[in-house]
Amino acid sequence: MSFHEPGTADPLSLHGVVPPTVTAFQTDESVDYETTAAHARFVVDRGVHGVFPLGTNGEFPLLSGAERDRVVEAVVDEVGGEVPVIAGVGAPSTYRTVAHAEHAESVGADGIVVVTPYYYPLDHEGALEHYRRVAEAVDLPVYVYHIPSKTGNELSLETLADLATIDNLAGVKDSSKDVPWLAQAIDAHPDLTFLAGSDSLLFTGLEIGCSGLVSAVANVFPELVVDCYEAYDAGDEERARELQSTVFDVRDAFKGGGAYMSGVKTALRMRDFDAGPLRSPLRLKDDDSAREMREELQALELEGL
Repeated sequence: MSFHEPGTADPLSLHGVVPPTVTAFQTDESVDYETTAAHARFVVDRGVHGVFPLGTNGEFPLLSGAERDRVVEAVVDEVGGEVPVIAGVGAPSTYRTVAHAEHAESVGADGIVVVTPYYYPLDHEGALEHYRRVAEAVDLPVYVYHIPSKTGNELSLETLADLATIDNLAGVKDSSKDVPWLAQAIDAHPDLTFLAGSDSLLFTGLEIGCSGLVSAVANVFPELVVDCYEAYDAGDEERARELQSTVFDVRDAFKGGGAYMSGVKTALRMRDFDAGPLRSPLRLKDDDSAREMREELQALELEGL
């Protein structure tokens, strides 16, 4: 058994590349459900191993509850049954998180991703109670989404150890960029699946035992990230390192002149996929930044450009 295989407690055996798919909008910022589903199709047709609607790249905090539920339905209808669909259901309140989780289960999602509650501080007992209630509400595998830079709430290794006792808690998507925390978590919990949640740590995540990669770059260039994963999986670490280096360059290009997510949707247009604007106050890159990004990406001679 290779070190980076899914956890034994994960019924989906999540592995490989699982993009946090985008939510598409019309020019008036209303949700374009058809194009949202088409983006899931775009990445699945290019070899990814699962999809994660309503992650950070899916702009979930900017959507209403009804919009979020319809996004999950649209993605499940499009690619459900082909690859695992793990739906983001997290909200600041346990009450809303449970409602989203129940809806995701009712429309056929394969698993749910539950970001730590945000805005208000969360202590050890609060975290345990939150995840217990969500997990008890559904029969789906539950994946903790750990992104303390955005939520303001970091999970300690001790808290994670208690969370791991919840029956259907199957894994962790870690976007903390805290490699020692992640390495210790993986070492302590071989029964859980761990997904590396930063494009800066794809190779590193696999090296320390993650089975999967939740990659924003894979929203635009799924072929690149799939190649990186498959090279590593085949034992060609040198090739995987080279491809991680290319991902660094793509990541830098996305970041120039604005928010990372604006780079994702702007770059998608270079692949003739128009997912519309971001929802305000987020925005696409301006013309100068988009032109600069285009030149940087074209210089990398990426597949699909």
